[in-house]
Amino acid sequence: MATIPTAASTIDSAEMGRTLAHEHVFVLGTEYQQNYQDWDEETRVAEAVTALAELKSLGIDSILDPTVLGLGRYVPRVRRIAEQVDLNIVVATGLYTYSDLPFQFHYNGPGLLFDMPEPLTELFVKDLTEGIGDTGVRAAFLKCAIETPGLTPGVERVLRAVGQAHVRTGAPVMVHTNPHTQSGLVAQRVLAEEGVDLSKVVLAHCGDSTDVDHLTELADAGSLLGMDRFGLDELLPFEQRVDTIVRLVERGYGDHMVIAHDASCYIDWYTPQDAARVAPRWHFRHISEDVLPALKARGLSDDDVDTLLVANLRRLFE
Repeated sequence: MATIPTAASTIDSAEMGRTLAHEHVFVLGTEYQQNYQDWDEETRVAEAVTALAELKSLGIDSILDPTVLGLGRYVPRVRRIAEQVDLNIVVATGLYTYSDLPFQFHYNGPGLLFDMPEPLTELFVKDLTEGIGDTGVRAAFLKCAIETPGLTPGVERVLRAVGQAHVRTGAPVMVHTNPHTQSGLVAQRVLAEEGVDLSKVVLAHCGDSTDVDHLTELADAGSLLGMDRFGLDELLPFEQRVDTIVRLVERGYGDHMVIAHDASCYIDWYTPQDAARVAPRWHFRHISEDVLPALKARGLSDDDVDTLLVANLRRLFE
């Protein structure tokens, strides 16, 4: 067993229960929100409390929230929500970019204008060991991304800093990947070069692909596959997402997958109306109400489901 910090307290890994591996409380462009949005803090917080309480009522006990720098994370708001719901919110540290670094890090680092040890690594380690800012909330895992642009200099710096922070702390790693460009293989290579234990890595968004041969190649290196965009049927239809999980279980890879929606209580990348029109099932209830029954109808047992929702994530942290 292991002790896991959450946004409201700490829990034993045995208390994680059924866990969705990739959900966001808020995804915001902070400058945009502060300058242009008609933002009502109390309304948004209340909506989040309602949504997460409903998720708990459906039998989900915990979520991993990989909202990090670049996605508008504001830990005091998340902590305030976590204190009002009987659901564990496990937060991350890291940096989300597909290309360049924010200017707070662009000129700072080994061999750069302001020559110093990699500040990203030091920041991530502090978030994991001491707390994020002065909130007292410690991150429990690391998050980074590699998308269609590939291993840009900025992306590589983040990946290597995440790898270095993992080696120093043992914290699990989650990587936003694009299975259509097979960027998960690149992420695995770079992280392995930094000494990362690939069994402690979740490769997010593998569920956007039906290429089972590619997915098993990733799993054979030890990593967990994030089948974590249920509800985004425009990216891959529901039936194909379910079928891919079933095929992987039939091949013996049930212990290499985790599931989620990659949904949020509020995201400002598009309006709620547009999201509901394009992806009407992209909400926190979809897995409990639709996905799990579909998986069982295709032959998965209760033990198989518990492996996806409980055992694999416990192993990740333990």
